[in-house]
Amino acid sequence: MAVASPDAESATAPKRSLVTQLVRFIAIGGICAVIDFGTYSLLLGLAGWPVWLSKSISFILGTTTSYFINRRFTFNGANTGNTKAKAAGFAIIYTTTFFVNVGTNQLLVVLLNANEAWHYTAIWVVAQGLGTMINFVMLKWVVFRD
Repeated sequence: MAVASPDAESATAPKRSLVTQLVRFIAIGGICAVIDFGTYSLLLGLAGWPVWLSKSISFILGTTTSYFINRRFTFNGANTGNTKAKAAGFAIIYTTTFFVNVGTNQLLVVLLNANEAWHYTAIWVVAQGLGTMINFVMLKWVVFRD
């Protein structure tokens, strides 16, 4: 019995609707947000690391997890075509999103003079929401486009 490769499997899989992709992206994003926020909270609270460094590390962990899971389960066909170009597109998008996300987080911490745990949580949610919107649009129409 032959086992289909991921490339062959992606090539024969039916295209997913935008709604299906969005629902999967949000569900996977929730899992990755737990990784991101958990790391952020641990580094910021328990380890006492600076906000920018805690957010940077947590973003990288959450984003890397998101990329691999979304590539497989959200954007079918992501394993086909020029994977090096897709990886380069991912790197560009997530580098941009990194600076938007971490920059927004740090800017709001300073502007709002955050000094309580709920301030950091609310600010994280705003920065994460902005980054998530950018990521879905750019992944859908740039990296994993049909």
